[in-house]
Amino acid sequence: MAISNNRLLDIEEGHVTFRYKDYRDGDTQKTMTLTAHEFIRRFLLHVLPQGLQRIRYYGFMGNRYREEKLERCRQLLQMSPLTPTPEKTDTDVTDANESSDYRDRYEALTGVSLHVCPACGRGRMITLEQVSPSKAQDPPRVLDTS
Repeated sequence: MAISNNRLLDIEEGHVTFRYKDYRDGDTQKTMTLTAHEFIRRFLLHVLPQGLQRIRYYGFMGNRYREEKLERCRQLLQMSPLTPTPEKTDTDVTDANESSDYRDRYEALTGVSLHVCPACGRGRMITLEQVSPSKAQDPPRVLDTS
């Protein structure tokens, strides 16, 4: 939910007054008055389109200590520490795209080949057909059971 009813302070003469927390100003409680039209517009920015479902991160992907927890996961998996990469220019991205496709780039980054069959580990995956937008179907509808 984008805003709870207890944060609504007043609805009068086409204006809505509500309470919010300003995180940039030391988490202080403030009030704001907007026209009803602007309030509804901002509220609807938080409503997902039909068929999409909101997923919140939790556990090691939660916001509070994400970087520290991911670093700890890398240590436990005995991965090399993550080193910052230099900023890429448009020409770098274009050159990488021309020299290899995404499967090759994925293998270079992860060491896992998308060319090898995931079931038997020996067969070679080949493209049989590419689905064009005209052949694609709408995603299945997700019913809200909450």
